[in-house]
Amino acid sequence: MEEGKSTVRAVDRALDILLCFTSKTDWAMTEIAEHIGLHKSTVHRMLATLEEKGFLERDRATERYHLGLKVWELSANLSRSDDQATIWLPEMVRLRDRLGETVSIYVRDGSERIRIQAVQSNQPVRRVAPVGARLPLYAGASSKVLIAYAEPHVQQELFVDPAWLYAIDLDQYKQQLDEIVAQGYATSFEEREPGAAALSAPILTRSGKLVAALSVSGPASRLTMDTMRSYAPVMIESAKRLGMMIV
Repeated sequence: MEEGKSTVRAVDRALDILLCFTSKTDWAMTEIAEHIGLHKSTVHRMLATLEEKGFLERDRATERYHLGLKVWELSANLSRSDDQATIWLPEMVRLRDRLGETVSIYVRDGSERIRIQAVQSNQPVRRVAPVGARLPLYAGASSKVLIAYAEPHVQQELFVDPAWLYAIDLDQYKQQLDEIVAQGYATSFEEREPGAAALSAPILTRSGKLVAALSVSGPASRLTMDTMRSYAPVMIESAKRLGMMIV
C-alpha cells in the first residue's frame, strides 16, 4: 500500500512539473522547485526522467527546460482549435491549393524528424504523408532545414553521430547548410526515396528561433529543380506567416 501511495505521489509531482509550462514556456530547475514546493534534488531527478522520456527538453546553453517533442506526438490526436499544429492548418491548405502538392510540417527529435501536421495533395499521383511518422534526418529538404537552422551545439552533436553521417562529406555538407541559410530554403531530389522531391523553408519565431520546417513534396516529375526554385518565394512567405501564428 505504501509503495502504491509513493508511486501515485511521484506521478502527481511529475504532473505538477509539466503543469508549470501552462504559465510560461521555459523554466530553470530552481524556479520549478520553488514554484511547486519541492526539494531541488527531487525536482532534478524528475526533470531527468521527463527529459529522458521526451516530455521535456533542456537547453544546454541556459540550463532551462521547455516542453519536448512527446507533447507534439500526443497532440496528434487532439482536436482542440488552439493546438498549434491545428492553428497552422488553414495556411497549409492555402499553400497546398496554390502549389498543388502535399504540405507537411516537421520537427526534429534527436537524429530523426517527426511529421506533426500534413495536408495531402489532391493530385491523383501524390505523396502520402501520415502525421506522426518518423523519418531519418540524414536526407530530405526538411531535414536540411532543421539542421541548418539548429543551434551550434545541436549541429555538433549531429556531425559526430555515425548513425547517419557515415556517407556524407562533412565539409561539403556544412557548406550546403550555409547556402540554405543564405537563400532561406532547401531542396531535395530523390535523396531519400526514388521518384520523390521536396522543398522546405524554416518556421521561425519572431526572435528568429527555429520551431519547425515547412515542406512541400511530390513526384520528381512535377517538382523539378526549376519548379522548386520558382516555388521558393511562395514557401518562404508561407513559412513566415506560420511563424507569426506561433503562440
